[in-house]
Amino acid sequence: MKYFKDFLNSIPHKFKADEEAVIQRAYEFAQKAHHGQKRKSGEDYFIHGREAAIILGQLFPDVPTLAATLLHDVPEDTTVTLENITELFGEEIARLIDGVTQLGHVRMKNSKDKFYVENLRKLFIATSQDIRVILIKLSDRMHNMRTIEFIPPEKQIKVAKETLEIYAPIAGRLGIGNWKDELEDLSFKIVFPKEYASTKELLDKELESREEGNKDMQKNLTHILRTEGIKFQDVTGRVKRLYSLFRKLEKYEGDITKIHDFIALRIITKSTSDCYAALGVIHKHFQPVPGRIKDFIANPKPNGYQSIHTTVFGSNGKTFEIQIRTDLMHEEAERGVAAHWFYAEEGKPESAGRLQAKWIKELQSWQEETTNPDEFLESLKIDFFRDRIFVFTPKGDIKDLPQGSSVIDFAFAVHTDLGYHMMGAKINGKMRSIYDQLENEDVVEIIKTKKEAVISRDWLKAAKTHSARNKIRHYLTEHDSGILQRIKELKLKDFTLPKFFRKK
Repeated sequence: MKYFKDFLNSIPHKFKADEEAVIQRAYEFAQKAHHGQKRKSGEDYFIHGREAAIILGQLFPDVPTLAATLLHDVPEDTTVTLENITELFGEEIARLIDGVTQLGHVRMKNSKDKFYVENLRKLFIATSQDIRVILIKLSDRMHNMRTIEFIPPEKQIKVAKETLEIYAPIAGRLGIGNWKDELEDLSFKIVFPKEYASTKELLDKELESREEGNKDMQKNLTHILRTEGIKFQDVTGRVKRLYSLFRKLEKYEGDITKIHDFIALRIITKSTSDCYAALGVIHKHFQPVPGRIKDFIANPKPNGYQSIHTTVFGSNGKTFEIQIRTDLMHEEAERGVAAHWFYAEEGKPESAGRLQAKWIKELQSWQEETTNPDEFLESLKIDFFRDRIFVFTPKGDIKDLPQGSSVIDFAFAVHTDLGYHMMGAKINGKMRSIYDQLENEDVVEIIKTKKEAVISRDWLKAAKTHSARNKIRHYLTEHDSGILQRIKELKLKDFTLPKFFRKK
């Protein structure tokens, strides 16, 4: 009983008596079912389900989901069947466990494996049916990555690669930044050990040189906000995670001085108006770096992320990124899609089974549209696993696109009709080609023609997103079939030509 109380106390949520009873039954049942089984580390096997449930409980303490996490390995590794689980715990919990079990069979060793694409399909179909399945799988993977040193080195590399290529990006797309960051760093250390060591050495050296400046800046900010009467909860610091820093260093050829956000100070306020008031006060006392103000409150990221980012010069001449958000915005940034379970309309939790994300709906339509496995894989790599950029319409609407997207991708993302009638574009007020690649925070205006544009196969080469490529292919197929029909008609007319020409 003591150990269960410790488990419950590790989850920051107050459960009702009947909810606690369900979780306790699942806890004790799983503990008994796994009795005598050991992990590679020598720990009782039950510890894995317990730790995975604690990880999940930090952001999503939904009772059926926690129970399913505790029980998720029971049908696979013990004599207890899924039917037994259904009888004892009900259909909802059994269905979640079955979904996780099915994902357990998905092995994405590498993209050359002949079952790779089909396994990806299975993973995303399971995710689209009930997002809680992938949340359980992510917490399961998190604990496995935290204890990965106990499995053979060659298997470590396989698991870490799969985590880096598949599961970390999914956590990012769900808006769960903490999970994404930790999964990336744990994998980075194993897949690229030399790069990990050099990045860590560089970061440690830079942090050491800036330690005093960071403390002073944090004190100054706190003092200024209080003096100016700004209502805020806290001022904290965060250091850029290693894998994220490594990716940025690649972009800037290893020059850390060009990376402004490797250290950020975060201000948590009570209201949106306090966020803007804090921004005004910060700019009053510190010189902002031109072009480094990002307002994700007015224009949230597609995964729901909201915050104001500004970069300023400190008194020592060093630059500091400052992030300003409300406590609810911070919860959303921490919990991602799971936050909607907490903050639905009228303060009532949304049904956990209805948790959804826009890109999951897109995946559902992909299952019907895409029949070519290679095309499906290529689209996934670009649309879902590549870094994202945020591009604006002239009215300020934001479009979320994969890095490397062109003007063509943007036009079709706004509206299909806009893509079909595009003759040119302005990027940040300047005339540019429709084939040009877009950068983060570009403002794009599409210039339309009254007649339908003449779409060539060059459009297909420049387009990166599944949506744009699909619409261009549809146009080309219809257009090509029209030309072929015209050729057939001309051939038929040939039979009526004078005999003189036919003889020649």
